[in-house]
Amino acid sequence: MRVSLCLTAVLVSGFGTTAMWLVSGIWVKSLTGSDGLAALTAFALWAPALLGPLLGALVDRVRRRPLLVALNTAMALLLPLLLWVDRADRVWLLFVVLLVYGTQGAVHEAAEAALAAGALDRERLGDFNGLRMTVNEAMKLVAPLVAAGLFARYGGGPVALLDAGTFAVAAGLFALLRVPEARPVRRDRPRVAEGARLLWESSVLRPLVLAGGFTMLLAGLNGAAIYAVVDRGLGHAPAYAGVLYAVQGAGSVAAGLLAGPLLRRVPERALAATGLAVFALGAAARALLSDPVALAASALIGVGLPWVLVAAMTAVQRLVPADAVGRAAGTAHTLLFAPNAVALAAGAGLTALVDVRLLLPALGVAGLLGAVVLAVGRRRVAGEDERERTATPSTPRRV
Repeated sequence: MRVSLCLTAVLVSGFGTTAMWLVSGIWVKSLTGSDGLAALTAFALWAPALLGPLLGALVDRVRRRPLLVALNTAMALLLPLLLWVDRADRVWLLFVVLLVYGTQGAVHEAAEAALAAGALDRERLGDFNGLRMTVNEAMKLVAPLVAAGLFARYGGGPVALLDAGTFAVAAGLFALLRVPEARPVRRDRPRVAEGARLLWESSVLRPLVLAGGFTMLLAGLNGAAIYAVVDRGLGHAPAYAGVLYAVQGAGSVAAGLLAGPLLRRVPERALAATGLAVFALGAAARALLSDPVALAASALIGVGLPWVLVAAMTAVQRLVPADAVGRAAGTAHTLLFAPNAVALAAGAGLTALVDVRLLLPALGVAGLLGAVVLAVGRRRVAGEDERERTATPSTPRRV
């Protein structure tokens, strides 16, 4: 597997995706004037993630590289339809496309994870996932500026065309990959529940995925509180949140670069526990309501979150049999990210009722307790980890 080709495809499509996700809410707001409809764009993009177990099961029924080519090609052809969305009564088309977009993203995540698991040596999975995180986070630092400038000058249509172009390039890059893939096992119907069973029955994967979901739950509450911190706490305009997110993104870029080397030295569980603890310290520190501390806290949050997610997904790829990685990865994606969406919604109401100087330290304490539980249980499952590592059916892996 040409890792450079795959990462370039991730970089290109990630740039377009970040641009489109940012602009969709602004686009709806500018056409309708409705804050509620603008907020629903994020829901439309997130909702298909709840279908992760089903979509992951479908991934395991086909070869992954052709599927990735088809997914990117389909989005390249679909997005130009958004040129028609130039007035309020056509906003429905944007929502339809966003639902398809979110569905494609969930399938793409599972297919890419399965492709990497079948093609890379286990020792290189952490490096690949870390670099993939770095590439995605780096695009989040650049793409919003380009997207905002394009939208301000030309509207949403050119941003949609830019995104379509990035999908077309990504499709071409995936088409160039030469990856040995075994013929998928044909079944009468997708075994949707098998992904959940594989995760739950593993004493290694179960705590990692649960810890990841718990971390993203806390992250959603923390994210919902950011505007209260910026406005009521630090006394800045809401736009200052962009500065904090940029610092957090820079921390995530660094975390992705470090994840691979760290996973060659420590187990996934140790990295996840460390990441959760670092995140918890950052979330709690925001309660001090100081500009320098807020910037440092954002950097800590940016470092901690990726380590938890990379550790969980690397373990799934490493321990799940190759022909079931799609459904396991799809299920893990749902369990990891659905709590974040729920917490963002709940946190909006919670921050109106609870002072952030109380809420954020409570999040920090909860995160630190979770990290301790994860770390204490690490030695107990060391033997199980080794048994699962040796019991996992081996498949040919090439770089």
